Order: sequence, then C-alpha cells, then structure tokens
Amino acid sequence: MVRFAGLCYFPPRSGLEGAQDVTALFESNLKSLQRIGRGKVRDIYAVGADKMLIVVSDRLSAFDVVLPDPIPDKGRVLTEMANFWFERLAHLVPNQLTGIDPESVVAGDADKTQVRGRSIVVR
Repeated sequence: MVRFAGLCYFPPRSGLEGAQDVTALFESNLKSLQRIGRGKVRDIYAVGADKMLIVVSDRLSAFDVVLPDPIPDKGRVLTEMANFWFERLAHLVPNQLTGIDPESVVAGDADKTQVRGRSIVVR
C-alpha cells in the first residue's frame, strides 16, 4: 500500500481552463502539540490536560481501509458541515465545542497552516 506523509501535491490537469495547483493533507504532523491518536480520517492532539484538537485530514476511507489518494479540501468541508450542525443544534443538544480558535493553540506557521479551516478544539 502506498502511503503519503504531510501535504501531497496534485499537479494541474493539462488542458483544463482555470486548473490550479491543489494540495491535500493526508496526515497532520504538528510540532507544537503531542499527538494522542490517529483515526481513519482524523488526527487528535492534546491541548493541555482537559482539551483536544481534532484535525480532519483529506484521507478517504472505505470499508475500514484508508485509500492512498486523498481528496483535496475534504477535511475542510467535513469540518464546516459539522460546525454548522453543532451550532444550529446547540440549544437542543449540548456538544463538545469550546469556541477556541484552533490556530491559537498551535505554534508556528507550518502548524497553523495544517489546522486552518479543518480543525476544532473540544473538551
């Protein structure tokens, strides 16, 4: 099985007007936090003693198998959908969201780039 680490590069498709370079996050590698778990599509880091940072990657899984080709921005879309419903239903069902900006709990530009738009801080 082929494994990719970090940001993967997908070259523009030739002949398509407006094609752009796209990167996908196959797995996060945050230097400023300790990773405490890795699931099929999410990486989990400790934030202090009572919180966690969940980073949603672009990995694709099917039938308990992680496929080798990530889908660019899949993690961002999943995070936005989850946040929408957590906020929309917060008055009915308590949730784990803290309201803490994920970029505020990591140090360094490389770590901030990895969590931007695809992460949540939970209790």
